[in-house]
Amino acid sequence: MDFSVLRNLISRYCAGEEYWVDSRTVYIGHKEPPLGADAYIPQRYPDNRIVSSKYTLWNFIPKNLFEQFRRIANFYFLLIFLVQLIIDTPTSPVTSGLPLFFVITVTAIKQGYEDWLRHKADCSINECPVDVVKEGTVVRTQSHKLRVGDVVMAREDETFPCDLILLSSSRDDGTCYVTTTSLDGESSHKTYYAVPDTMVFKTEQEVDSLHATIECEQPQPDLYKFVGRINIYKESEDPIARPLGAENLLLRGATLKNTEHIYAVAIYTGMDTKMTLNYQSKSQKRSAVEKSMNAFLIVYLCILISKAVINTVLKYTWQWSADHDQPWYNHRTEIDRERHVVIRAFTDFLAFMVLFNYIIPVSMYVTVEMQKFLGSYFIAWDKDMYDDELGEGAQVNTSDLNEELGQVEYVFTDKTGTLTENNMEFIECCVDGLVYIPHAICNGQILSAASSIDMIDSSPGGDHREHEELFFRALCLCHTVQVKEEETVDSIKRGIHQGKPTSFYISSSPDEVALVEGMKRLGYTYLRLKDRHMEILNKEDEIERFELLHVLNFDSVRRRMSVIVKSSAGEYLLFCKGADSSIFPRVVSGKVGQVRARVEQNALEGLRTLCVAYRSLSLAEYEEACHQLSDAKLALQDREQRLAQAYDLIERDFTLLGATAVEDRLQEKAADTIESLHKAGMKVWVLTGDKMETAAATCYASKLFRRSTQILELTKKRTEEQSLHDVLFDLSRTVLRQRSLSRLSVDCQDYGLIIDGATLSAVLKPSPESSGSGNYREIFLEICRNCSAVLCCRMAPLQKAQIVKLIKASKEHPITLAIGDGANDVSMILEAHVGIGIMGKEGRQAARNSDYAIPKFKHLKKMLLVHGHIYYIRIAELVQYFFYKNVCFIFPQFLYQFFCGFSQQPLYDTAYLTLYNISFTSLPILLYSLLEKHVSIEALKSDPTLYRDVAKNSLLRWPVFLYWTCLGLFDACIFFFGAYFLFDNTTFTSNGQMFGNWTFGTLVFTVLVFTVTLKLALDTHHWTWINHFVIWGSLLFYVIFSLLWGGIIWPFLNYQRMYYVFMQMLSSGPAWLGIILLIMVSLLPDVVKKVLCRTLWPTATHLAQSNRPCLTVEPSTIFVLSQSDSRLSF
Repeated sequence: MDFSVLRNLISRYCAGEEYWVDSRTVYIGHKEPPLGADAYIPQRYPDNRIVSSKYTLWNFIPKNLFEQFRRIANFYFLLIFLVQLIIDTPTSPVTSGLPLFFVITVTAIKQGYEDWLRHKADCSINECPVDVVKEGTVVRTQSHKLRVGDVVMAREDETFPCDLILLSSSRDDGTCYVTTTSLDGESSHKTYYAVPDTMVFKTEQEVDSLHATIECEQPQPDLYKFVGRINIYKESEDPIARPLGAENLLLRGATLKNTEHIYAVAIYTGMDTKMTLNYQSKSQKRSAVEKSMNAFLIVYLCILISKAVINTVLKYTWQWSADHDQPWYNHRTEIDRERHVVIRAFTDFLAFMVLFNYIIPVSMYVTVEMQKFLGSYFIAWDKDMYDDELGEGAQVNTSDLNEELGQVEYVFTDKTGTLTENNMEFIECCVDGLVYIPHAICNGQILSAASSIDMIDSSPGGDHREHEELFFRALCLCHTVQVKEEETVDSIKRGIHQGKPTSFYISSSPDEVALVEGMKRLGYTYLRLKDRHMEILNKEDEIERFELLHVLNFDSVRRRMSVIVKSSAGEYLLFCKGADSSIFPRVVSGKVGQVRARVEQNALEGLRTLCVAYRSLSLAEYEEACHQLSDAKLALQDREQRLAQAYDLIERDFTLLGATAVEDRLQEKAADTIESLHKAGMKVWVLTGDKMETAAATCYASKLFRRSTQILELTKKRTEEQSLHDVLFDLSRTVLRQRSLSRLSVDCQDYGLIIDGATLSAVLKPSPESSGSGNYREIFLEICRNCSAVLCCRMAPLQKAQIVKLIKASKEHPITLAIGDGANDVSMILEAHVGIGIMGKEGRQAARNSDYAIPKFKHLKKMLLVHGHIYYIRIAELVQYFFYKNVCFIFPQFLYQFFCGFSQQPLYDTAYLTLYNISFTSLPILLYSLLEKHVSIEALKSDPTLYRDVAKNSLLRWPVFLYWTCLGLFDACIFFFGAYFLFDNTTFTSNGQMFGNWTFGTLVFTVLVFTVTLKLALDTHHWTWINHFVIWGSLLFYVIFSLLWGGIIWPFLNYQRMYYVFMQMLSSGPAWLGIILLIMVSLLPDVVKKVLCRTLWPTATHLAQSNRPCLTVEPSTIFVLSQSDSRLSF
């Protein structure tokens, strides 16, 4: 049998053809291609149904249980529960089963409710009405019924139901305007194009007559990449092939604007759409606290096993004597006598495991999850991190890393849009070495009252005049700016000036808008793009028209963009603008030296610079360029590489025209934030793609570098003069010598390092030498460790992630944080332990892919110094307290075995065993972990050094863990032996009765509950009515429950051993005295320790707590004074 036929059938009809080939063919309107064309191969694609839910009605229970029991703690308690069911254990299966059932049920309800909300959201989306063209008419259907190949009609302000290829538009030029806010956060209107051959189809009947197929790549998540081509079939003509790119693809979730209607064909549907592929879950990040918690859990598991082994050995040692083995009141059965001793020992070992298993706090995981989930709302609700301009506050995309914000050691930040406003202002331009400053200075002359046209007229003539006009035309033509007339954007009317409509510019790049507006101020106004012609109003108020032939789009690798235009005189011109490093090597003429000097001077002042060049093309050169671009654009495989090769061949032999300078101002309080991070002990690195001089100026302005900082350069320029090996070792000797001197002197030199992308690649490049001088990474890291700040310039996005990964993998394994605002920052945001996105002007890609999102860089200060600090304190106390209270709970049970012949007799009643972690001690610690403020917020903001007290996971280190464990063991011994020795051989009741074992256990349990609850009260610094209600309410609940549990004969119980026990205990005066005395003795060591630490070894936190009144009042007064009068200084 030919198995290949069977495999093809399975792949086509079961898996879908797209999983077996690299491209897909879409038949527009489901029409077969004409005879003689490619064979018609029907393909199966998913429908347009969106499924974001995890469960269905049928698989919820098994799937949810499987996911929950994948957690080690849950699986462990399941095993304990099964052991209790299988063998005869000292405690009822209810004691393990009920807490486990509670944890599983609560988690299942939470996850089920969240999934039900997702089902509702999916249903509302899938049932949205959609207009589809069928047989020449528009038919309304539901979104989930759409299929690949359907022709969709979308109207203005409607959201696209799937990924579509634009066929035609109600606009004459075949374009449409779209906003992609829900995808990348960019609110500007983007222009999308229909291919010229389909834009003529304007009605339903005409669109239905279209006979075409689309070949394109398989679905992939990159929003800005699409490769395809459309083949249009006409009668008695060869098919016409046109390239399709991202400018033709309308993404699901985008909204049609300023266009009456469009016709488009569905190309990716349902779970294949780019929006859906982008919303898939990111890799899970684990916090340092979670790792510590798991390590502590392993220790307690070892303690549990040790206890069980010790008790099993001691039991059989005790039973070595016949009198102890079979006392007169407990003879063995025949079956017990016949069982092998090893089997009996193993059964006893399991029984002891069950008896002591409560030392493992299963409820801790639920409490930690609830604390993280509920605590994240406090970040989102923080009014100090709300931005009025954006109308948004902080966002929490994952609540698993709240405490990690308090452990950050390295901060990696982008520059543009993160430290700066990304609000560009045109400052000046330089043409052939002559400088133009709008409305201020021209060629060194102050012209405050002169108009822009007067300034241009004052420039010299000749060749310079020609270059000047070419320069201004280049900046008016080489861009992707859109011109908008009066319109309403986000309910705000724009484009109105003195009651008259005026145009304004919109672009996804603030630089381009600033340059076009700068040219407008200098006399050249870009008017519009109409019918593939760009119109300019020159200084003589004449309109110039240029036919736009090709756009060579900007990318971060080339760092430039170009346009090919045809003037009204028939001349072909290639205009290019880009970074100086990408333009100067391609220039063959022009005043390079003068322009380079001006660029370097502007960069030193912190201005963003671009160089402008041009090339005149002959007809043959233009046709050759068209041929290269057409071949590259039609390619389905490796289109990007082929386009890059074509661009490289076209963009060369330039004539340099000049350069521009744009200012990107520093964000408000950016310098204060960086200074606070330094004081908190964090090292701040700036990773940017800008020039070294521009980035260095920003670093000085933001106080990353101080004037006293000695700058160490590790740049391409220096490595060309010396070998990389020599430069690295020189820098290493410098910082190490200073470190040795700093040990002897109080004053030490502050170092800052500057490295560029090319040198970083050489440093990170694997060396053929396995040791010796080839190990550059370690030397580089050693230099960085001794620098207070590092600037990495000319960085590619991947290099940013490599830097973060390098620091993460260093021997100290520090906690890293990356913050940025653009798509080029996503890689480092995902790589860092904590990723924070800025809701900036470069879209929302960074905010979408981050763990947290904030409106401005200044909000990072409160995010780390306040929220991070407090959340770490809270969860560290939660984890240590849970282990402490479970040691207090179960160690008396261990001691009790020495007094009951290791018979596995439980000390506590079943109800107490079950409810201890669920009811009696759970709420106080949960509320503590949500509300505790050990230091006031004002103190944390005004004194960043307090952050150092919690750095490096200081509250969850092994010494602290051992202290809590030893404290728990001490308290447990006090509970047990205190009750044992105080009441030994003594009558306490009025009728002369002795206390029995259940009364003894209840007494120990009462002291236990009150002690661990009051211990938490002693640790609470911030008291609210909620804390009072929960702490005292929990103690009251325990007393009321015990009275009811022992005061009523419950008919559903097989035993009534607790009847009247609690009342009998409380009826004894000595019992009351003993309870109070034991509680005081148990709490005394912790109180003494706190007093001694605060007196003899006070930390910055202790000092801040003792000065709380001063800290909460005076700094706010000073702040008001400094804000109200800038002349006052304190």
